Amino acid sequence: MMRIMLITKDHRVMQLSSFSELDDPKAHVQWYWVDFCEPTEEESKLLDDYFHFHPLAIEDCMLYLQRPKMDHYEDVHFLVLHAIDERTLEATEVDLFIGKNFLVSYHQQPHQEVNQAWEKVRHKPHTEAHGNLHAAYAVMDELVDQYFPALQAIEDQLLEFETEGTNEQNFRSNLNHVFDIRNKLLKLRKTFVPMRDLLYRLLNTQRIEALPHYHLFFTDIYDHLLKLAEMVDSNRDMTSDLRDHYMSINSNRMNEIMKTLTVITVIFMPLTFIAGIYGMNFSNMPELQWHAGYFLVLIVMAVLSVGMYAWFKGKGWFE
Repeated sequence: MMRIMLITKDHRVMQLSSFSELDDPKAHVQWYWVDFCEPTEEESKLLDDYFHFHPLAIEDCMLYLQRPKMDHYEDVHFLVLHAIDERTLEATEVDLFIGKNFLVSYHQQPHQEVNQAWEKVRHKPHTEAHGNLHAAYAVMDELVDQYFPALQAIEDQLLEFETEGTNEQNFRSNLNHVFDIRNKLLKLRKTFVPMRDLLYRLLNTQRIEALPHYHLFFTDIYDHLLKLAEMVDSNRDMTSDLRDHYMSINSNRMNEIMKTLTVITVIFMPLTFIAGIYGMNFSNMPELQWHAGYFLVLIVMAVLSVGMYAWFKGKGWFE
């Protein structure tokens, strides 16, 4: 699907259905925005046939998924942006071509953020010649604003862990959940950090002449991305603490088990030793002829067991 928004020199906003209307001299074009949403093959060819964009930029649009970046081709500036699916946290690509008096957006999937930016511009367009740069800002702002709910949902899960505390009964599932959250944060970080670097380059480039008029707007987006990157790092530190906490609990539990088994083994060692001696069945063993020998050995074993238990308890092994 392709849609065209035209802002005329007399400050009118028009929705066009074809490029022939755009090329009409009577259109009095101030600037315009062409949005390619889930474009067909014929519509995609317009990037070359009508706009004559650089082949490398067109190739980047067709190849999915590119890293967020900015390239300059003569008088056209090409931006690759990422949108986030709030449910899956998967990144999808949104491409922008910023020309002298136009903006072209290209995305192979529908994005509510682009639609919201479209409606904002349609109801309150910037009618100056570089209003297309404001439209590009509106798209980027909507995309970045959508990052916050995805990250805040993960923060809520971490806060729930902190509130509920540690449940040793569900140790394995809790630890798997922590690693799952870390994987989600890594997915977000792979989007936030390149987008932050892209905004940094955009703010410091000298290639876009009208950029000083919107420097504060793009700085605001950059500040949001800085905050998002800091939130991701903070949450990853929190998951590291939770992971170490659960691992220390598991280690402590293993130590308790090993200590219990060690105590049992040490108590049974002398008993096994005594039983081993009197189980050798040598004929010349005088104790074997004692009438009360069996009961005496049992008493010795019991005294040894109780004595060793009391000794271990005195040393605090059972605390």
